[in-house]
Amino acid sequence: MQTVIAILLIVVLAAAGVLFLDRPLRVPVNGQLPENFPEGGFSHRAFEELLKVYVRPGGSVDYAGWHASPDAVNALNAYVLAVAHFSPENAPARFPDRSAELAYWMYGYNAYVIKSVIDNWPITSVTDIKAPIEAVKGLGFFHRLRFSFGGKYMSLLAVENDIIRRRFQDPRVHFVLNCASDSCPIARPELPTGDELEALLEKAAVEFISDPRNVAVDHQAQEVNLSRIFKWYRKDFVNHARLHGVPGSEDALDYIRSIAPKSLARELGQAAGYRIVYRDYDWSLNTAV
Repeated sequence: MQTVIAILLIVVLAAAGVLFLDRPLRVPVNGQLPENFPEGGFSHRAFEELLKVYVRPGGSVDYAGWHASPDAVNALNAYVLAVAHFSPENAPARFPDRSAELAYWMYGYNAYVIKSVIDNWPITSVTDIKAPIEAVKGLGFFHRLRFSFGGKYMSLLAVENDIIRRRFQDPRVHFVLNCASDSCPIARPELPTGDELEALLEKAAVEFISDPRNVAVDHQAQEVNLSRIFKWYRKDFVNHARLHGVPGSEDALDYIRSIAPKSLARELGQAAGYRIVYRDYDWSLNTAV
């Protein structure tokens, strides 16, 4: 009996140790709000000005230069401090419409991704930021780290899945959210809101599928090669296709065809019956060389 109790005690202590090691890690934000931050509404101007300096043509980011500039680091901290203070949940009056809310969640997500890279610089991938016990690649970065959105600490995974995907149900967000990796959508220096946000979402979607790294037809192999994003979030793309009159849709190709430029749509039309192959995801940091 004593042996059984001793074994159970060891198991309980081991489980407690695992939970302690993998406990959520809150990321602190220090500093002051951006200069001239509005008393009403929410301004992304401070973050946009930084992106215009450190995002290179093609969407890579000069993390090294950003990290080397104390003023730029402080400016980023000031913006994420605003994200940490105000959200559509604790300050709804600052976000008058759906567009303002979506912009907050997407841009706040992207800002915290960049902050985490800079805080842990130098790294070669976000997957370098690991949990003590990491059964799934990226768990440390996307799940263990917790960031304040209006005073509520959330993981990036929760922001993406529980807030952005669930509330807004717009698959185009997957072409704007940036996880600081080479297979991610490119980083964009413009942070529009209002009617201009709709234009950004449309542009980002078309540009993403027009990149042969994300959508390509191999007629010789009779394959359509797709970004793994279309596998991970297949449900979002299929649901959108069905909602817009494509009953029985089973994969993301119907969605892609619906927004594809004429040349790509024509090529996809010639690929009927081809096998879909999802490319490996490149987690290398999207850093400017």
